[in-house]
Amino acid sequence: MAHTTVPEVLDAIKDVDLPADKEQLVEAARRAGASDEVIKALRGIPPEQYNSREEVARSVRVDPDSDLGHSPAQRAEQAREGGKPGLSQHLRDTPKPPIEEELER
Repeated sequence: MAHTTVPEVLDAIKDVDLPADKEQLVEAARRAGASDEVIKALRGIPPEQYNSREEVARSVRVDPDSDLGHSPAQRAEQAREGGKPGLSQHLRDTPKPPIEEELER
């Protein structure tokens, strides 16, 4: 698992015309001057054609708590509810708890 964040990875490939394959993404990140950790994260994605940055974000392996902005309550909900088979727990959709929604108003 790379010690980088999804926004760092997406920033490194922001100039890539999609769809693109894994090698094109890695090469674009190198040209953009991405860190070794970002390159490592992109090397770890499956060798597929990526049609959107969201697909790249879902495929890259990063520290689960690094940058998704989930609260402890949301992470607990993710763990309780589960999700699609093969989908990492930290990427499962989960709503904000009602108290958090109320506090944001």
